[in-house]
Amino acid sequence: MLRLVKALHSRFTQHIQVRLTWYFLLILLPLVLVSLFTNERSQQILKKEAGERTRGALLAAVEYIDLTMQTVDELSILLATDRNLIQLLEKTEEELTPQSIVDFSMMMREITNVTFINHKVSRISILHTPSEMMIMTDYGGKKIENARDHEIIQKAIDAGGGKIYYIPDGSDSIDSLGGTFEEDYIYLLRMIDIYNYTDDKQPNILILSVKKDTLIELTIPLLPSKNADIYLYSSDNQLVAGTGKADFVPDWDGNSEEIEIANLREYDEAMFTVRAKSRFSNWSLLLVQPEKELYEKNKQLEMSTYIIIGISVLLALWISWALFRHISAPLANLIYGMKQIRLGNFDVRLSNQRKDELGYLVDSFNRMISDQKHLIQDHYEQQLRLSQTELKFLQSQINPHFLYNTLDTIYWTAKNYEASEISEMVLNLSKFFRLSLNKGQDTFSIAETAEHLNYYLRVQQLRFLDHFSVEYQIAEECRPVHIHKLLLQPLVENALLHGLEKKQGEGRLLIAAELEEGFLQLKVEDDGAGIDEEKLAYIQKELKSSGGRADLLTRNPVQDLFGLRNVLTRVQLYYGKEADLQIYSKLGEGTTVILRLPIEQDKTGQVRVKRSA
Repeated sequence: MLRLVKALHSRFTQHIQVRLTWYFLLILLPLVLVSLFTNERSQQILKKEAGERTRGALLAAVEYIDLTMQTVDELSILLATDRNLIQLLEKTEEELTPQSIVDFSMMMREITNVTFINHKVSRISILHTPSEMMIMTDYGGKKIENARDHEIIQKAIDAGGGKIYYIPDGSDSIDSLGGTFEEDYIYLLRMIDIYNYTDDKQPNILILSVKKDTLIELTIPLLPSKNADIYLYSSDNQLVAGTGKADFVPDWDGNSEEIEIANLREYDEAMFTVRAKSRFSNWSLLLVQPEKELYEKNKQLEMSTYIIIGISVLLALWISWALFRHISAPLANLIYGMKQIRLGNFDVRLSNQRKDELGYLVDSFNRMISDQKHLIQDHYEQQLRLSQTELKFLQSQINPHFLYNTLDTIYWTAKNYEASEISEMVLNLSKFFRLSLNKGQDTFSIAETAEHLNYYLRVQQLRFLDHFSVEYQIAEECRPVHIHKLLLQPLVENALLHGLEKKQGEGRLLIAAELEEGFLQLKVEDDGAGIDEEKLAYIQKELKSSGGRADLLTRNPVQDLFGLRNVLTRVQLYYGKEADLQIYSKLGEGTTVILRLPIEQDKTGQVRVKRSA
């Protein structure tokens, strides 16, 4: 994630077109936000208005259903207190007689007349518990064994004259009481003779049935579309009837919204739900409609908003591209030209057909390149000669300095040792100068450099009475690599004079060469007196400030750090800015000087030090 943020920030800061695009999109942001807010707000208003309108209609419907069920309830009370029915039931015993059959026929005729008057009641049944006879308006009479022990009949008896509702749902384990209870009906049960019932009397049960479809048909005109469904629930949240999935029971509680958009497990899409609950019976109606249908009329406005937003974004992109082409493209052309100059291509010329300020800038750039090319051609040879003169001047400063020290060494050796040692010293000195001349060549291989240093160090070992030892660690791949002669000699001389000469006891000098990550690394290390932190900081600061191509022919000579300045100036003059000199030291532990020279491979695959252009 952080990498992606950095990449986006890099493109934003480096490309004008990206910034222009972001700025135009930022200008469009308030318009987009307002449009989206308007769409969202219009959907909320539409949901609220449609929900309140639908809920009002559902409340009217559920109250009408309440009225229907109240009518059925009042009819049940009327029948349960009918003295004629009560007397006919009471005089009938457990054993059926011809008179009992006549009485049952009279009761059936009476309750059948009631169903003709009230069409909401589909069937009326009376259970005579002593004889276990069930008298029904549409089937006549039939005997039902152990009818009183039926769970629903027992609940009606326990109600003590109050009504109970029974709604079969198909999954019920309760017996249908010989076909009395069917899934498509709602049943109201109560005892007959509710005001005079005592425990010593046999209870008789009145059962009124209302077809479920009769109730739900009252609500079908409220359905807004063919994909909408409506459900009727009892006071205990039991499904009574519905036009959709028969087993759909909503999972709501007291905190549920009456109007909401919900994801119902029985439906595959978000649904708009409206609930209306009766204030009297606590029965409720639930209307379920797909959300997309609710917002169908609002889709056109929403789509228009999205089209406007899309067109605005495309216009922002097009305008930013046009501005980039007309304003930023010439700048990109100038950047290309500057890169070509940096690569040394002074023949590049930028095409220009503009007459405005940017066109003038491109013309000025072309004239500048032409002038620069002539300037380089006029002064190149002069600068080259000056560079060669500086290099030879730096080399010539080493020999007198070293010769002075060598003659001084011979002088002290002659006073303290015999002539044989002086002879060896003079012999090594002569070899040193002979190899220094090297037939006029400017470079040594690393192997020749080590041999040349060995002559010098042998002279110094004789001077210091073998007070120090010398170790060479030259990697084989480095031995044939050529470097400018006398690069390491000032560093070795510093190690002896400022390090090992001041050390108590025997010292050690290491000269090493290796190839490392595109550089030839030359190291001169001693375990001598070392340098304190303050002086080391001064040396590093001076070397850093004098780094680069020093003009030793015109400036005043520097008295201190002569050897280090000399080496650093030569390597940077000869090998360019990539070449470097580093010095590390710790007081009492020694000093390490490292030269890093850039390398490359020639056409034959041989490694060589890269020279400055």
